[in-house]
Amino acid sequence: MLSNRRRRWVLHYLKQRENQRIDLRTLVDTVSAWEFETPADELPWKKRKRIYTALRQSHLPTLDDAGVIEYDRSRGEVELTEDARTVRMYLEYVPDDDIPWSQCYLGLSGVAVAITGLSWLSVYPFADLSGLALATILAVTFTVTAIVHVYHTRRGRLGMGGPDP
Repeated sequence: MLSNRRRRWVLHYLKQRENQRIDLRTLVDTVSAWEFETPADELPWKKRKRIYTALRQSHLPTLDDAGVIEYDRSRGEVELTEDARTVRMYLEYVPDDDIPWSQCYLGLSGVAVAITGLSWLSVYPFADLSGLALATILAVTFTVTAIVHVYHTRRGRLGMGGPDP
């Protein structure tokens, strides 16, 4: 179900407009614009029709059968369901330029151990650090890193940020 890019785009768009019923035409225009990287009003009718047909006949029924959307074919409306939360973890992505966070925290831990050891051995300039100063430096370092991590993680969530999930 999630292997198709258009289906992921549908879920991404619906997540951005959570708790709203979306008109099929709006959804087609959005997915068409993302796929062809051109504003929908500049796309030829044939290209949008191809997306419309694929969404209406294949992708939306598949997502509806899986229970992640509610697709009212007669009204041409689509809405995200509560069950969409169960697939969210499969849709979160890691951008190519993302930081390997496990390695980042391992490195920070290594630096913390080294600074603590240098302070304990009274090596200059760490010899004059009090326990409180050392704890503050380490706590601030980990806190700032965690804040940056949270920011980057949110950027990769379904329905967040730009058009391409």
